[in-house]
Amino acid sequence: MKVHEFQAKQVLARFGVPVPKSGVTDSVDEAVEIAKGLGGSVWVVKAQIHAGGRGKGGGVKLARSLDEVRQHAKAILGMTLVTHQTGPEGKLVNRILVEEGQNIDQELYFGIVIDRATSSPVIMASREGGMEIEEVAEENPDAILREVIDIATGMSAYQARRLAFGLGLQGKTVNKAVKLMMACYKAFEASDAAMLEINPLMISKEGDVVALDCKMEFDENAMFRHKDLAEMRDLTEEDAKEIEAAKFDLNYITLSGTVGCMVNGAGLAMATMDIIKHAGAEPANFLDVGGGATQERVEAAFKLILSDDSVKAVLINIFGGIVRCDMIARGVIEAAKNLDLQVPVVVRLEGTNAEEGLKLLEDSGLGLIPAKGLAAAATKVAEVAKGA
Repeated sequence: MKVHEFQAKQVLARFGVPVPKSGVTDSVDEAVEIAKGLGGSVWVVKAQIHAGGRGKGGGVKLARSLDEVRQHAKAILGMTLVTHQTGPEGKLVNRILVEEGQNIDQELYFGIVIDRATSSPVIMASREGGMEIEEVAEENPDAILREVIDIATGMSAYQARRLAFGLGLQGKTVNKAVKLMMACYKAFEASDAAMLEINPLMISKEGDVVALDCKMEFDENAMFRHKDLAEMRDLTEEDAKEIEAAKFDLNYITLSGTVGCMVNGAGLAMATMDIIKHAGAEPANFLDVGGGATQERVEAAFKLILSDDSVKAVLINIFGGIVRCDMIARGVIEAAKNLDLQVPVVVRLEGTNAEEGLKLLEDSGLGLIPAKGLAAAATKVAEVAKGA
């Protein structure tokens, strides 16, 4: 689960991480009032969307007067902000963050992620802050410092000091950086976060260490014990189809192809997408109905796939282990009857009651196309997708 920058900073502030004074609003007039309340003569107006690269897209502006705060707020609120992470369709800006200006001396990078190779949190830091860490990793991988954290003992002060010295910090700034890093790890651990990124981590000319920007993502499976975090979820930032899928416990991700996929099991779903690409087509989605799929969930999944206008054909690939193929077939048939089916549907069933399922499809009179074998199914769906 992703949250906005201002929400991530609220979480960090609870654990003592220094963040700039700010206010969030959806009103131009209120943006000016927030700037007045913050005082000073320089402010930053930031678009609040779930995507990086906001500055390059025009979503982060420096204001040196209250008139400029008003101008920037008016320009950013309601704009469709396009960044490298939003895709060409962009995201609508509904809220802005007005933040006090900072006396910046250095911009660093600090982040915590879960490393699947070690099954442990890994802290990354770099002197090259203010730019995408992926670019740094590709162009200058030695510039990234790493510390693997033992989940049993947590982050140690010596690890934070090693990072601070590696970043070239000196004097009292080292202790301030260590304190911030330790607080960030506590926030990460206590909130069941999956990712925490401060970019840039600012060193001011006065030697203060401040989280100037922040992104956090949380493990959705743990939100039952973090009601306050769950309430931060902004559904307007999420794919409507993925929200609908979650109501039926479906694992769904929208992709950019033309072949809709419905599969049971994440591994089989990945293999299905690979073989569709091998056959010369592109998957339009990842959709795993799960090992214990019901007829209702299958029907909901089928409707979800067909609601995507980019889908030119559908491949249903089911291996009947726990789930019965005849039950899947009935769900597909019911969904097809209730919808104005305009695209060809290729169905591959293997395993428990596969023959019964295929017979139901053939006798349905709905023009569903049975296939034997995954390779044959992928070839067939690629052909009909191109023909459509």
